[in-house]
Amino acid sequence: MKEPITESSGNVFADLGFDPGEAAILQMRAKLLNDLQTFVTSNDLTPIEAAEQLGIANSRALDLIQGKWEKFSLETLIMLEARIGRQVILELAA
Repeated sequence: MKEPITESSGNVFADLGFDPGEAAILQMRAKLLNDLQTFVTSNDLTPIEAAEQLGIANSRALDLIQGKWEKFSLETLIMLEARIGRQVILELAA
């Protein structure tokens, strides 16, 4: 018997049953963490170099590279984006 296929809402966290507000924050954190990981890998940065550029401890840079998103608040991820010259813009949708 095949499982029914359900179309995504566009937010995997909402699809998993998280409260809409929490799902929105989790999705933002995931996107920002992924962007920072891409920055590190596309610039071939070592964890030490990433730590220097982001202004964080080496252990925190390693957490970021390893995708340990639960260790980073939304505010921290926004601050890290700013440190590499990026501006985070919140887009509201109806």
